[in-house]
Amino acid sequence: MKFSENWLREWVNPAIDTDELLAQLTMAGLEVEGIEPAGADILGVVVGEVVSHEAHPNADKLSLCQVSDGQNTVPVICGAKNVRQGLKVVFAKVGAQLPEIKIKKAKLRGIESQGMLCSAAELKLAESSAGIFELPQDAPVGMDIVEYLQLNDQIIEIDLTPNRGDCLSLAGVAREVSAINSLAVNAPATPEVSESLTEKFPVELLAPEACSRYVGRIIRGIDPRARTPLWMQEKLRRSDLRPISPVVDITNYVMMEMGQPMHGFDFDKLVGGIKVRRATAGEKLTLLDQSEIECRDDTLLIADHEKPLAVAGIMGGLDSSVQSETRNIFFEAAFFTPIDIAGKARSYGMHTDSSHRFERGVDSQLQLRAMQRATELLIKIAGGEAGPVIDCSDENHLPKQPEVALRYDRINRLLGIKVEQKDVVKMLEGLGMQVVANESGWLVTPPGYRFDINIEADLIEEVGRMVGYNNIPGTREAAHIRVDSFSETKINLNQIRDVLVEQGFHEAVTYSFVSPELQAVLDPGQDTLPLSNPISSDMSVMRTRLLPGLVQALQHNVNRQQSRVRLFESGLCFIPDDKGLKQRPHIASVITGSSLDDGLYSQSGSVDFFDIKGNLESILHLSEGSRYQFTRSENPILHPGQSADILADGEVIGFVGALHPSVMAKLHLNQAVFVFEVDLKSVLYAPLAKFSELSKYPSIRRDISLSVDADISVQALIDCIYTVKSEILQEVFVFDVYTGKEVRNFRKSVALGLILQDFSRTLVDEDVEKLVVKVLAQLKNQYNAVLRGN
Repeated sequence: MKFSENWLREWVNPAIDTDELLAQLTMAGLEVEGIEPAGADILGVVVGEVVSHEAHPNADKLSLCQVSDGQNTVPVICGAKNVRQGLKVVFAKVGAQLPEIKIKKAKLRGIESQGMLCSAAELKLAESSAGIFELPQDAPVGMDIVEYLQLNDQIIEIDLTPNRGDCLSLAGVAREVSAINSLAVNAPATPEVSESLTEKFPVELLAPEACSRYVGRIIRGIDPRARTPLWMQEKLRRSDLRPISPVVDITNYVMMEMGQPMHGFDFDKLVGGIKVRRATAGEKLTLLDQSEIECRDDTLLIADHEKPLAVAGIMGGLDSSVQSETRNIFFEAAFFTPIDIAGKARSYGMHTDSSHRFERGVDSQLQLRAMQRATELLIKIAGGEAGPVIDCSDENHLPKQPEVALRYDRINRLLGIKVEQKDVVKMLEGLGMQVVANESGWLVTPPGYRFDINIEADLIEEVGRMVGYNNIPGTREAAHIRVDSFSETKINLNQIRDVLVEQGFHEAVTYSFVSPELQAVLDPGQDTLPLSNPISSDMSVMRTRLLPGLVQALQHNVNRQQSRVRLFESGLCFIPDDKGLKQRPHIASVITGSSLDDGLYSQSGSVDFFDIKGNLESILHLSEGSRYQFTRSENPILHPGQSADILADGEVIGFVGALHPSVMAKLHLNQAVFVFEVDLKSVLYAPLAKFSELSKYPSIRRDISLSVDADISVQALIDCIYTVKSEILQEVFVFDVYTGKEVRNFRKSVALGLILQDFSRTLVDEDVEKLVVKVLAQLKNQYNAVLRGN
């Protein structure tokens, strides 16, 4: 945001120079990005008056003027079309210095010219000009133009973080400077303009959750020939805003001065009343920049009873705009919910001063004062009669300011310095906050324009800003060297990262806030925590799983011809429940494409369920592999035939599998994607290593081929075998599963291998047969499993 230093000093004028002022702003968090003079390299230029004007005798497009500087009258040749007798002009005399120009005597078509009539562009006050700079008729002839236009000024540009939307105005910056220097703000008076008309215009809030206050006012009979006064034009110019007409300039001026975006409609073009409503999908509107947009149904519109008039909080429509002949005005000033405006302008390829402010938050109590200020300025400049102020609001949807508890001892602990209690109160009240003392400190209510004050740490940050971070001394703490304890039962996250990286994975770091639509696709039915002031509408809820961010990263890569993607991420997930918010660390992965990199001898196919399951098992084996089991999953985002839930000690800790085809369609993915996500804490524990003696005696493998019902899982059979108490049974594994014509009646064949070994003797056939008989009996009893062929 750009603004004039002189304008700021009209509001608050500390006894410090420009450099110190800039340093204060930067240290307060309003980073100064640049500074430039309002008028540079202008010497010997004065207010002049065109005494006479006639056509140049030797040139059709030139004029011969006699120009007075208050002392002398000299001939000046001018080519501007707007030059005329009696006009007050910016006159550069012979010898004057302009930016990049030194004025000398010259002959143009045989006639001497002793000076130049300047345009705003030649003074570097504008990028372009259609003619010479016209000054008001009361401009004193002969006065130095630098003095008259107050060009001994600096234009300051500050770069604000998104949470400081309250400083997108002169009033906001002045509040900061006044609080830092303990000075009162000298804000211009905003008297109530009494109504001289009784006419009202009905207003309906049909989307109160998005617009909870709309203030309007009719002003009739303004002078369409009125011009914006020079002082306002200059303040706007130094704020990087182009003067256009009194109505437009006043709305821009109030926005810059107070921080409230406003809009003026041609009242004669409005029908029936104002409706603040959602757009109908496909509804079209031609905007002030003459572009036509096709609205989505999530867009908030300002409309009358027949047509849309403006995109709320972004830009007005061309058809209802104020023109050069407009005499009757309808002013609006509204409060729009930041989350409803966030991202809307960018989604239509726009970014306006209004949307920039509404996205960050505008005080919901500012609209009435802004309306009075705009009315006062318009009547002073262009005349007219004002109707009553129309204030339509929905108290249920207006923002409520929170009461934030601030503990005195907490301030000293976090800042590392002692701040006197009376100074804390003075600082906070200087920032416009209401402070009420209690036993441990204070209850603080921030003003309506401070959307960024919600918790105790926010208030402590404000105290730190007012103290000045450069005034907080650095301290060196005594360091006591000690060796951290090492737990053999804890797995380090870096070990898990190393295992995955060795398998060709890349670690991703994605945002913790995601699109609510994507979140609903990948974690359906789960409540989410919405952000009160999101960066944009597609980053407005906290994630409950890591998959939304990973899937977006996968989409980004696939869309850029990276067909083989292997990504993983670890981080916190935010899950609201009846007791509050749970923050749980997860680890997740996504894979797609071929199982191996392309190469001369690689003949790999596409990844499948067993690839992602193997990746997950490589992590689980860092812990106690026997703790974990895979069971059939009913997860709605996973393919029912290629998915599993992971259990640890009987509790579900995650899932693994292929994304469901319906999910793939919603995400516009055309190749199979496999994922896993597990609770990280559940895999960071490993049992303490124990010595286990190796048997000196040979092991025996005995294979059994079972016929079992098709719906019984292999894991259930293995678990059943382990329930047979035997010291010689060391391992059970599956090496074949068959379903086909030879196996009928909804059954399947499962081949299992049993490893048998004793630690005290060599096993004989009788030992093996006894155990196999027990195993078969247990399987028969529990699952009706029998040997193939029996």
